[in-house]
Amino acid sequence: METQLDPMKDDLPLMANTNHMLVKHYVLDLDVDFKSQVIEGFVVLFLETGSRYRGVSSTGEEGCQSQFDETCKIRASEQGHVPVSNASVCSSKTEYNDFAVCGKGEKDTSDKNGNHSNEEQASGISSSKNCCDIENHGNEDFLLVLDCCDLSVLKVEEVDVAAVSGTEKFTRSAKLTDVSKELANLRNQIVHELVTLPSDRWKEQLYYYTCCSQAPGCGELLFTTGTWSLEIRKSGIQTPTDFPHALRIWYKTKPEGRSVTWTTDQSGRPCVYTMGSPINNRALFPCQEPPIALSTWQASVRTAASFVVLMSGENSAEPVQLQEGIKSWYYYVTMPMPASTFTIAVGCWQEVKQSFTPAVQTNNEFSLPCSQADFRGHEESCGHVEYPCRFQNPAARLQRVIPYRVFAPWCLMKCCEEHLLQLIPQCLSAAYATLGTHPFSRLDVLIVPSNFSSLGMASPHIIFLSQSVLPGGSHLCGTRLCHEIAHAWFGLAIGARDWTEEWISEGFATFLEDVFWARAQQLSHDEEKAQQELKALLRWRRLRDEVQNSEEELQVLRSGLTVESIFTNWLDTSGIPKVLFLIENSIDCTTAASSIAQKLKLHSYCCKMLNWLPEMKGILLLSIALKMSLASFLQSTLKSQIRKPLLEEGETWKESRLVQQVSGEVTKWIRTNQRIRKSGKKKRRQDEVIFQKLLPDQLVLLLEYLLEEKTLCPRTLQCLEKTYKLHDQDAEVRHRWCELVVKHKYVPGYGDVEKFLREDQAMGVYLYGELMVNEDAKQQELAYKCFAAAREQMDMSSAKVVAEMLF
Repeated sequence: METQLDPMKDDLPLMANTNHMLVKHYVLDLDVDFKSQVIEGFVVLFLETGSRYRGVSSTGEEGCQSQFDETCKIRASEQGHVPVSNASVCSSKTEYNDFAVCGKGEKDTSDKNGNHSNEEQASGISSSKNCCDIENHGNEDFLLVLDCCDLSVLKVEEVDVAAVSGTEKFTRSAKLTDVSKELANLRNQIVHELVTLPSDRWKEQLYYYTCCSQAPGCGELLFTTGTWSLEIRKSGIQTPTDFPHALRIWYKTKPEGRSVTWTTDQSGRPCVYTMGSPINNRALFPCQEPPIALSTWQASVRTAASFVVLMSGENSAEPVQLQEGIKSWYYYVTMPMPASTFTIAVGCWQEVKQSFTPAVQTNNEFSLPCSQADFRGHEESCGHVEYPCRFQNPAARLQRVIPYRVFAPWCLMKCCEEHLLQLIPQCLSAAYATLGTHPFSRLDVLIVPSNFSSLGMASPHIIFLSQSVLPGGSHLCGTRLCHEIAHAWFGLAIGARDWTEEWISEGFATFLEDVFWARAQQLSHDEEKAQQELKALLRWRRLRDEVQNSEEELQVLRSGLTVESIFTNWLDTSGIPKVLFLIENSIDCTTAASSIAQKLKLHSYCCKMLNWLPEMKGILLLSIALKMSLASFLQSTLKSQIRKPLLEEGETWKESRLVQQVSGEVTKWIRTNQRIRKSGKKKRRQDEVIFQKLLPDQLVLLLEYLLEEKTLCPRTLQCLEKTYKLHDQDAEVRHRWCELVVKHKYVPGYGDVEKFLREDQAMGVYLYGELMVNEDAKQQELAYKCFAAAREQMDMSSAKVVAEMLF
């Protein structure tokens, strides 16, 4: 009996037996139907025998049997968590539609449960545990296990790649007898030669992938679907080496599938997009989810002509008219990536275009550090797996701003044109000046629907941004954009070996977010240092609050790993003062970033622990510790020698110029509030108080300080809102304003709270709890009203959390 898991709380099982076989390439051929809210078609998998079994066949199984016990243990331990955000990229304008072949799905032959009618299906193949047990006996069929959930699998068949004209050149010998086994070996040999073609033949490789994906089937395979897996076998095949290496899986998604969200955009038009969490892409197509399973992919997607298909792809796809009212979009990726990074968004998106070409900054603020510029002239070979590498392309190495496009619902186009469109070249140029060559050849930025559960998500060649980053000027939009751009290097180009290491990429992205944004603003060294100290204090305050209010079990990493042990493993005790020294910006960030770029070139695109950059470990760990979304990683009982200097550092940040300025303004507001309280309802003439203009992060800190005050009078709140025009500020500022409104039951501000809960769903969950905890009838009524209006469109995990607060 399968274990029932709650994806909102439990780690999801990684069922794919990647030690046995690895998917090297996916070809997806899909139709998107908005009426039925279903994506259907097929995916073709091109596989290689896992490293443990290469060179082993049915005629030489001795080395294979000795590894079955160990493999089963590994399979049992392959339980990892799915990143929250995440949580989930050749020439810049190259398109490859020449080799796109569009095919339609076959007739649905599924039963009511979505499984292909197969008389041998009830064969006892029901779980991955059975897979190991069968293999240990050594006389049963081999099982290929894929990660799969919420899919109706209709048919699985072997693909006759030998029937494709031209594939004979991939075989070492064309001499065949009529023995079916030799034909099967020939097919596997063709696939092996195809997936191992050198990178300079990538166009030819894509062409044959497409042709092979359209080849006829040569026999259906037995399969069983479980809650979290799809298990496939071929009768009589007992080893991965002899298992078919090219499979076609016909399937349908389900409307309730948790990998995609069917909703409407801000203009009320239907759309669908991948979520990245809580179950990655296993409800979009059967795949291998462990991040160590790197693959390439290509996809043809058909939908109504009024829709635009955006996807992780190296080419800026142009739609092809297939028939009246139907268009096809084709994308491909030649960089091996985890399947969880695959992203798709289909909607009535409008491309936001500018009426002029912005001048790219060429002053010293955007020039490359000498050490990095010198390094880029070297012709060192890269240390990653072979693929068409941009680091070896002289034109790419000089490309300061990669080609980019912006898409949004019609109603947000003007806002995107005014703010976002101008920020992208600045942020890309700042990233280039810091790290050098962009890992990806182009970038699409999409403003996703309001139910998107975070402020942003980076995928290969495409970034999702929440609408919450758009209002209130450029600060929040710019910092979030810089964060997601940083993930191109850390999280995508370099990733974790497993999900327990996913926090590393967030740490680097957080650190580089500040570096990129300072460069984009062209700040002086003193201005950059002041802003970073202010931000460090804000993150430290959030960390402190989260640790104080988090359950103990949320403050421990998987397998009992705590922040204490991280510090012990990564830094000895004598290294702690050095960490604090580094975070005080005594180290030149440009020099450190240059070192990152040098190491990146050698180790790019490998899933490996980031143990190659000792000079950045301290900064990495503290930027992790000071990031709000990762505060649950901290344990409340840190070693005293760690806790004490961090607390002292928090006091040091309070002495920063920008923080001191905020403290002065807070004093003015407290005095103003006291005078108003003493005057009561009498309109006594007050000496006019002059309040200074504050930066967005300063406003956030100001409101956080005022939240610590026991009482603020309605007239004080009214004056506060009017002075800073709080309802027009960015979402971070407005969130604190809403907290003040709720705490002090400021009825005139309830409209701002309602608007925030409706339009800023990625940040509004906490406010529902605040509305309920005060046990005020009006506030609880407001919470019920807002949730009722948003519930059907709200992100599933967010809706569940809010429902638990309200009911």
